[in-house]
Amino acid sequence: MGKVIAVANQKGGVGKTTTCVNLAASLAATKRKVLLIDLDPQGNATMGSGVDKYSVENTAYELLVEEKSFDDIVYRDTTGKYDLIAGNGDVTAAEIKLMEFFAREIRLRNALAPIKDDYDFIFIDCPPSLNMLTVNAMSAADSVLVPMQCEYYALEGLTALMDTISKLAAMVNPGLSIEGILRTMYDPRNRLSNDVSDQLKQHFGDKVYRTVIPRNVRLAEAPSFGAPAMYYDKSSAGAKAYLALAGEIIRRAEQHSQLEQA
Repeated sequence: MGKVIAVANQKGGVGKTTTCVNLAASLAATKRKVLLIDLDPQGNATMGSGVDKYSVENTAYELLVEEKSFDDIVYRDTTGKYDLIAGNGDVTAAEIKLMEFFAREIRLRNALAPIKDDYDFIFIDCPPSLNMLTVNAMSAADSVLVPMQCEYYALEGLTALMDTISKLAAMVNPGLSIEGILRTMYDPRNRLSNDVSDQLKQHFGDKVYRTVIPRNVRLAEAPSFGAPAMYYDKSSAGAKAYLALAGEIIRRAEQHSQLEQA
């Protein structure tokens, strides 16, 4: 059965989209079947996947509002070798339109139900705010992956995010859990980074991924070439870090599966 992971943080600029694109590509490179859903109206994950957000005919809007068939909406020819539901400014209209529907917070969950088992992993790139799109992502997801920078304000925001996740779990998705906390833009020479990292491990234990994503120029450059870092510069520290993260996620998923079977 496919695992649906919402990549979310109410704070912007923490590497959500970078994580979605590069993690999807890294898992696809290990022969896993991966789908990325761009629920952010900025459409950065779409552009980073080598798909022009300005010329796409179908986006997450058609999936959520018009209920078009999945095969008519999905883009299978991305630079990262994963499938994509694109996003652009139309997704903003979806948020407004959703307010007219009954059971609006589970539209995405219902749309994914027929195809969930076709994939090993489904990632949802959430907007940096708590709106109806984020609520839909959280209600459809099995778990939430939280990218965050190791700085003081990010730590404050994490507390608010955890509170939001627990409230959403109580209201729309009792099975929702924390997939993991990912330290991004990490600089080991920075004392604050190390202090915040230690606090994270103290409070969240093994929910904090061992893999850290370093500050890396290649990760920042890759989106302008419409490609994940591993296809832009596979020898870069950023590309290697996301491949390591993919391996860690696969191991965790296998361990979880073995525990369930036992």
